[in-house]
Amino acid sequence: MSSSGSSPAVRRLELIVVAVVAVLLIVVLPLLNAQGLISNFTLSLWGKYLCYALLAISVDLLWGYTGLLSLGQALFFTLGGYMHGMYLMRMIGELGQYKKPIPDFLVFLGWERLPAFWEPFSSFPFALAMVFLVPGLLAYVFGFLAFRSRIKGVYFSILTQALTYAASIMFFRNNLLLGGNNGFTDFKFILGHSLADPATSRALYIASAVTLLLAYLFCRWLSRTKFGLVQQAIRDGENRVLFSGYATMHFKLFIFVVAALIAAVGGALYTPQVGIINPGEMQADKSLEAVVWVAVGGRGTLLGPILGAISINALKSWATRAYPDLWLIILGGLFILVVLFLPGGLVSIPARLKALWKKLRREPEPPPASSTQPAQPVSAKS
Repeated sequence: MSSSGSSPAVRRLELIVVAVVAVLLIVVLPLLNAQGLISNFTLSLWGKYLCYALLAISVDLLWGYTGLLSLGQALFFTLGGYMHGMYLMRMIGELGQYKKPIPDFLVFLGWERLPAFWEPFSSFPFALAMVFLVPGLLAYVFGFLAFRSRIKGVYFSILTQALTYAASIMFFRNNLLLGGNNGFTDFKFILGHSLADPATSRALYIASAVTLLLAYLFCRWLSRTKFGLVQQAIRDGENRVLFSGYATMHFKLFIFVVAALIAAVGGALYTPQVGIINPGEMQADKSLEAVVWVAVGGRGTLLGPILGAISINALKSWATRAYPDLWLIILGGLFILVVLFLPGGLVSIPARLKALWKKLRREPEPPPASSTQPAQPVSAKS
């Protein structure tokens, strides 16, 4: 169930939970890191989880609120990472392995000068604009063609997966001049600050947490507007919305672009914290993982995708160390268990526990009174 259909008490409780978690993520964790109680690696790991949570929100905005199962959100996530990564590569300067003023992979490919389309990425504002423009434009063109043709359901999912697969093949090619299968790595500076500095890592983590909070609040507000109600009506029955006089194509196109931009921002924040971006991040299995995060956390709830992305990736970090060969089996088994026994996702557990508690505390009802009345004694006539 979406939050827009919840009771006022539930919505207030949700905001309280969000406020408490936001303080923990934005204030407490960075302070603990500054005091040396949490390692820089742990903080960067949580920063990665928060970036993945942005990807999960973008999936839920389409699948949970609009009924569009996109298997290509990882493409927009990776494109945002590449646009930021190009700026980070320009900031390496002559500190690369080849000591040249151009990225190492270009030197390896035999280039002596920087390609023309790389030149503007020495400007951070330009790179930031490209983080929004490139994924947004691709989403607009693809969405316009798909929705104008009234493609929906499983066919839309297949098309988004095909788009992602084609893009990953293109990015794996060296002649695209974007690093080939190795992508971008070995970043040094961002806005004049060293990425090896713990203070820079904290700033990037805080930026990720604040961005996630803003994305959540924006999507929560959007779901409660008239646009959001029409969006959810499209999910529940698009034909009825069409008969009501709404042009559903424009609604779906707008939300598809918005979801792409949210994913792209997550990718842009992901790149400097993880220290690498390559075509492997845009492959189809990454988008499928994001769908699993949403399903496990709770589809159509906003909090669910965040919880699913953080919990599953934390589980993955542990399982890939303890049982590296069993991770995919663990993930598949978890998905099956949730679908079969917890269809509402992790966020539905409190409501289920509350219902169970009420059921256990309910006093047994008294047995119904007998409908037969005892026979009255017959008085003798005098």
